[in-house]
Amino acid sequence: MLTHNCYQFNSNMTPAHILATAHPYSLFLSRLLDNHLLDQNKLFPWLERRLKLEDFHGFANWTQLQAGENEAELKRQLRLLRRYVVAHIMARDLARVSDLQEVTTTITHLADFTINIAEQYAHAYYAGLYGEPIGAHSNTFQRLSIVGMGKMGGYELNVSSDIDLIFVFPEAGDTNGKRQKSNQEFFTKVGQKIISLLNDITGDGQVFRVDMRLRPDGDAGALVINETALEQYLIQQGREWERYAWTKARLVTDYPNHIAALVRPFVYRKYLDFNAYDAMRNLHQQIQREVTRKGMADNIKLGAGGIREVEFIAQIFQLIRGGQIRSLQLKGTQETLHALQEQGMLSAENVDILLQAYHFLRDTEHRLQYWDDQQTQMLPAGTEQQQMLAKSMGYADYEHYLFALNQHRCAVNQIFNAIFTEPDDKAKAQDPDMVRVWQVDSDSDSEEKTSLLTAHGFNAQNVIQRLQQLHHGSQYRQLSSSAQQRFDDMIPSVLSVAARYPQPDTTLTRLLDFVETIARRSSYLAFMHEHPEALDKLAGLMSQSSWVATYLQRHPVLLDELLSNELMRKDTDWTVHAQELTNLLDDCHDDVEAQMDVLRRFQHAWTFRLAVQDLAGLWTVEGLSDQLSALADLIIQNALNRVWAQLPRRHTETPHFAVIGYGKLGGKELGYTSDLDLVYVFDDNHPDAIDTYTRLARRLTSWLTVPTGAGTLYDIDLRLRPNGDSGFTVTHIQAFERYERESAWTWEHQALTRARFIGGDSNVGIRFDGVRSEILCRKRDTVSLSNEIIAMREKMFPTHPPVDTNVKYARGGVVDVEFIVQYLILAHAHQYPQLLNNYGNIALLSIAAELGLVDSCMAEGSRMAYRYYRQQQHNTRLRDAVNTNIDATLLSNYQVVKQLWTQVFGVKPKE
Repeated sequence: MLTHNCYQFNSNMTPAHILATAHPYSLFLSRLLDNHLLDQNKLFPWLERRLKLEDFHGFANWTQLQAGENEAELKRQLRLLRRYVVAHIMARDLARVSDLQEVTTTITHLADFTINIAEQYAHAYYAGLYGEPIGAHSNTFQRLSIVGMGKMGGYELNVSSDIDLIFVFPEAGDTNGKRQKSNQEFFTKVGQKIISLLNDITGDGQVFRVDMRLRPDGDAGALVINETALEQYLIQQGREWERYAWTKARLVTDYPNHIAALVRPFVYRKYLDFNAYDAMRNLHQQIQREVTRKGMADNIKLGAGGIREVEFIAQIFQLIRGGQIRSLQLKGTQETLHALQEQGMLSAENVDILLQAYHFLRDTEHRLQYWDDQQTQMLPAGTEQQQMLAKSMGYADYEHYLFALNQHRCAVNQIFNAIFTEPDDKAKAQDPDMVRVWQVDSDSDSEEKTSLLTAHGFNAQNVIQRLQQLHHGSQYRQLSSSAQQRFDDMIPSVLSVAARYPQPDTTLTRLLDFVETIARRSSYLAFMHEHPEALDKLAGLMSQSSWVATYLQRHPVLLDELLSNELMRKDTDWTVHAQELTNLLDDCHDDVEAQMDVLRRFQHAWTFRLAVQDLAGLWTVEGLSDQLSALADLIIQNALNRVWAQLPRRHTETPHFAVIGYGKLGGKELGYTSDLDLVYVFDDNHPDAIDTYTRLARRLTSWLTVPTGAGTLYDIDLRLRPNGDSGFTVTHIQAFERYERESAWTWEHQALTRARFIGGDSNVGIRFDGVRSEILCRKRDTVSLSNEIIAMREKMFPTHPPVDTNVKYARGGVVDVEFIVQYLILAHAHQYPQLLNNYGNIALLSIAAELGLVDSCMAEGSRMAYRYYRQQQHNTRLRDAVNTNIDATLLSNYQVVKQLWTQVFGVKPKE
């Protein structure tokens, strides 16, 4: 159990009491007070509350100082402001009337304010000498953008922190004055002046130490850089530690720029970037070597379990997943940890432990720096300072304080090690036989290979040939040395795990196909290297299903799902998931490609999750179809919302447009590979309506079908719309109604029995339901209807012969059940409107039996047959069943449906 600080916050202290309480714990504050360097009339009103930006503005006449030529006075006032703000922070924190957030945000806001004051002065100063800088391409005025890095970027500064800055200007060009300078020269002078105004030590001290070493090429690079050069540098030379640094980058100035857009792809990769593990691990090891070399074990920032480890835990997830989950693209450590908990990437318990430790460590860090306004994170060696540190942290003595500190550091280090443990320590020992099979590469060893593989149940000749192709292939030879090492480590494990399954050759082939695919992306090899436990889950799935194996090959990003705690949890709360998807799309702002990728990744992840649960026997066929249909509904509705929001030249704020689902989607019988049969209708009489909704429909179809970097969504079939391929893409609801009344064929009314509103304007959906009900409830001549449906069924024979091996088209199969149900609806819905309910064929057969329209025994037998057929169809897609076995069960199911057909239509089904 962690030991907590035992102090209590007290918000009722007077300013004098605050200063008296803080006085013993800071030599720096004591000197300011004892030497009367602080005006109580200025300080006391501040001590009663948090500081605001207005307090900084009101401290001096900054406008006058910036306009004048007395640079020394500007420097002096900036330093005096810093003195008062730091005294305010120290006193309130040491007296426990503020908290960590107030400390870090106040000092960061001071840095932002002073940087902007300095930039404005420096720009005006040199513009007066050389004129305004003009962009060569845009021909517009230019200003220097200042990027805050590290703790500055995350609003996490200490009172004695350096500020890490990078200076960027938009584009090359020249100033427009008589003494012309290039923009590079001009902004270099501006940058130098800014540094001087903040960094120079005068009799009044300094404002902030300015560190420019994080800029491109560090100390060897130019002080300022234009946006084009920055982008080229990041693409061509940007290193992994720079990605880590740029996660916290924040613009301090507010001038037009494109920095965020060009930096984001460098920091946040579109795919899951598991290479970040090695990069962060190497950086941490470098830090630890430096800590050991310099005897810095007592450094609460860099030592084991210190502040840096908390930051690394937050940032490793950002670097791996931030490209796909934009809500992780945050600057602050605490807010990132909260986001990781919300995403389920860190447990609530671990986040609580890390946040408690972070607060404790940062409080300690501040007290170390308050002592003498020095940038230090080393625990004190002197007895007096040790005692003062303990008391300021709420402990009776240093021994009790150290006990609490070590508890926090141990807790952080345990979590850190669990995340960053070297993969070699996680992996089980490899089978030496399989290592020899992969590594041995001479003809004389072929007998040994054959013997080893045969002993493990493989077809040795085929496996040896495949492994040789891999070993000598160009793809393997072109791998980097680290990727090749990971590949070499993986293949023996692949061989071992495949041997444990009933069809080892099949399992191995699928695994090797997958490994070849992910080898093109070193990040996925890194995933397998980091998470060797995922290989067994992967093999288990691939051994059962070629469809899943192929799906994973197309979408290797789904590897991450194998580690999810949610993978095997049945979850039908689509309202919650709708909000999750909305949040992910909102995070993309107006980036169309990013939104399309989000839809695809969301759909792929849920399809994969359902397939894994399906293979584990957690779903019935009907239940699974309900989930896949609900998922499709959700994707269509969200795609429609986003397409409409970005559609130009709209004549209305709300689209009076609806998407109607037919076929398997309409009947909620969707499978993994089903097309979506859609029809688009609208109810809007505006002159521009047909143009607007045609563009909407085309874009929506593109959103749902066009491949992106994240893959594809669905195949869309629009042929069931009025007049089929020759009809309009969208149809006015009145025209739809007229067509269904006057022109539609019987087969189109059959299709209408399975149609339902999917998304869009619910009022249009209600209009559609009204049309559907009116058409389906029309009283029909049952003899004529029966003859038409029988004729329609027999027209299928030439293209889809009714053979017993095909449960869909066999006589007594799926299509016969569907035609029976469709006939019953069309013939009797005018009398029994409950048949209109789109519950699916199994439920509708039961309703028909209850109404006395069909024999209840035949109906129940046909229900069971239909469920059996769907399971057989499902097995051919998911579970590697090539053909349906013609056995007694199948034939008896066919027979009962044929009997129902005979009863309903009055004739035996034609074979």
